[in-house]
Amino acid sequence: MGHLSLPASKRSPRQWKLLDLVIAVLLGLVLLFFLLVFTRLGDSLAASGRQSLLLASRDHARLVAAVESGKLYPSHIESCPDDYADHMPCEDPRRNSQLSREMNFYRERHCPPPEGTPLCLVPPPEGYKIPVQWPACLDKIWHSNMPHNKIADRKGHQGWMKAEGPYFIFPGGGTMFPDGAGHYIEKLKQYIPITGGVLRTSLDMGCGVASFGGSLLGEGILTMSFAPRDSHKSQIQFALERGIPAFVAMLGTRRLPFPAFSFDFVHCSRCLIPFTAYNATYFIEVDRLLRPGGYLVISGPPVQWPKQDKEWADLQAVARALCYDLIAVDGNTVIWKKPGGDSCLPNQNEFGLELCDESDDPSSAWYFKLKKCVARTSSVKGDYAVGMIPKWPERLTKVPARARLVKNGVDLFEADTRRWARRVAYYKNSLNLKLGSPAIRNVMDMNAFFGGFAAALISDPVWVMNVVPARKPSTLGVIYDRGLTGVYHDWCEPFSTYPRTYDFIHVAGIELLTKDPSTSKSRCHLVDLMVEMDRILRPEGKVVIRDSPEVIDRISRIADAVRWSATIHEQEPGSHAREKILVATKSFWKLPTSSS
Repeated sequence: MGHLSLPASKRSPRQWKLLDLVIAVLLGLVLLFFLLVFTRLGDSLAASGRQSLLLASRDHARLVAAVESGKLYPSHIESCPDDYADHMPCEDPRRNSQLSREMNFYRERHCPPPEGTPLCLVPPPEGYKIPVQWPACLDKIWHSNMPHNKIADRKGHQGWMKAEGPYFIFPGGGTMFPDGAGHYIEKLKQYIPITGGVLRTSLDMGCGVASFGGSLLGEGILTMSFAPRDSHKSQIQFALERGIPAFVAMLGTRRLPFPAFSFDFVHCSRCLIPFTAYNATYFIEVDRLLRPGGYLVISGPPVQWPKQDKEWADLQAVARALCYDLIAVDGNTVIWKKPGGDSCLPNQNEFGLELCDESDDPSSAWYFKLKKCVARTSSVKGDYAVGMIPKWPERLTKVPARARLVKNGVDLFEADTRRWARRVAYYKNSLNLKLGSPAIRNVMDMNAFFGGFAAALISDPVWVMNVVPARKPSTLGVIYDRGLTGVYHDWCEPFSTYPRTYDFIHVAGIELLTKDPSTSKSRCHLVDLMVEMDRILRPEGKVVIRDSPEVIDRISRIADAVRWSATIHEQEPGSHAREKILVATKSFWKLPTSSS
């Protein structure tokens, strides 16, 4: 039987249905656009969105009020979902990926408003254990505490880290030193005075799992390691679990949160920072951070790197323009020494580099855009150059030149040092805080002033992240001059670190961290601040808060809501301040195991 011949219009009904659907969708989109733009529906939907935000803000406000009044039901703030285990509010890749890629802006800090995030307690991952204690943690950590295998899989052949049974182990290698940081540091000793106390503070840019900084600890050099949250998302988390000073940061559009002339030694091992891009803006930022007479080491591209001849030539040209002394080029490693006084600028150079104005404060660095001018060393008074500043450990106790810039700075420094020696002795002898034991390694002082608390702990096996609030007088330079380390931060925002990274958090005057110094008005809530403290504190970690009796009473109610076990103590003998001390321990709670 032959096939029936049909008209062309009836042969393909499916094609007509698809075409009808496309036309209908297009007409619907045009109609929706018209309604949104030219009718009240658009206004109504926008108002609905604003109303949702307003309701979220009101829910947040009600929860905060319930916590502070002690009327929260149930009695604890709820836990976050299990996928929040590694949550960093200001480095959320899902939100930041929508931002501009120019100069890596999207990889910098971008914090949501408090009412825009759930007020909940970040849970530990399934199988979490109390961390391996110092110093064993330098070489191995529990795999279950951060079960992220990407770095071990991709970098294991370079000695970064490997999975071994229930642990990740750290052979100490890196991309530019696969045989271990120790061998690499021995090579650097040929050119840099690493031993002997001349160098104390170091900055490691793009640090990986921070094996370089970990190895320098044995040389008496305190290294602040940083890297962004990127494809190797847990590198800083691994560094902190190992007990190595580190935090999350990106050199993009803003200055790094450090004062000028803080580091004796700046290091980049395949950090892939384009130092000469944007008229050498990134090299200028490194120059701002490096002390006069300090050392800059760059290993890896573009130093004598294949197919990067121009980039290598440009890097050398910038260093020459700033009068850096070329110490050595050893394979793919270059070592420069910064001049001891003001740069030789202004001079003729292809990058058009100029000195900053006399009025520029090179230590302003909290959300401060990168400048294209070179910081004047003469803008900071006193002796702080490498070779002029006392060697370590003498510099810890000698009054730094920058302390003299504060009114009555010498007297304040000496009184602060005595006060914290007395207070820390009381903490150890009367409050059972385990300071000085292997149980405490990573310590934070949230309101550090001159670093007196950290200085009093110098004989303990700890390192201290000294935080100077961004709205308070800039004393962070004094802390670095003492041979300690820290950052600027505004405590109305989350801190740039992963959850569960500190064993011990200390704060004197917590309420002041939430207020505007000029008006004394609150800028944020103590509840949000303590939920953030809980996020960065390890389970069974300790918190010590000093404040007025009224504030401590409020803090005690909030401590219950965040599941801390707290006790209140009188201040140490000999103190004339009107204070009480709250000591709290974070409970080790877990999310309920879901039933299958």
